[in-house]
Amino acid sequence: MSTASAVTVPVQRAAWLRPKYLLFAFIALMVAYVLRHNESFLVNAGNPEWAHIHPFRWYLLPHGLMGACALLLGPLQFSDRLRQRFTKLHRVIGRFYVAGVFVGAPMGLYIQYYEERMGGTRSFSFAAGTDAALWVLTTAVALFFILKGKVQQHRHWMTRSYAVAIVFLEVRVVSGVFGFDNNPAISETIVWMCVAFSLLFADLVLQWQDFARARGIPARTQPASR
Repeated sequence: MSTASAVTVPVQRAAWLRPKYLLFAFIALMVAYVLRHNESFLVNAGNPEWAHIHPFRWYLLPHGLMGACALLLGPLQFSDRLRQRFTKLHRVIGRFYVAGVFVGAPMGLYIQYYEERMGGTRSFSFAAGTDAALWVLTTAVALFFILKGKVQQHRHWMTRSYAVAIVFLEVRVVSGVFGFDNNPAISETIVWMCVAFSLLFADLVLQWQDFARARGIPARTQPASR
């Protein structure tokens, strides 16, 4: 005599094929490209870029350090494993990220204003200001929600915050790949495009996560006999 019972067989996909990991792998490639293409002067004392940044170097230093801190630490905050197993570390990294945003964004805006006095356009300063304001605002909203214990809303706004953060990378990659580094007008357009699409991209990611969560079945049920 046999009875039907349910045997749960986990359905797993290769960890590295998860969309989240593929996305962060692409971001890592953008970081590598920007370091090679835009920031290589850091290891070349004779590069003319040093003369350009000399007047505002002491503003650029905290902007660069804190901005890099936010860019590099941000992906760790989306790790479910880190958040669940090392909650205190997750909170510490979160504080560093928020500090990086609240220092890096205003400093970046001031540097662009300084460059305006050196011949830059006012419209480019407005673009930089919009980017900085969005980064600070999305991060502040995320911070507000976690302080209120609203974890889901916090995660949503952190996703938006990091989407704005990587505008820094996107602008340099697009400008470099398509040869617009020395074309200020087109570079400014690229900034506006990346800023405009950043929140749309973040919401697409969030909608995809909701869709996958609703559609995904963590385990497949199969009938068995005994």
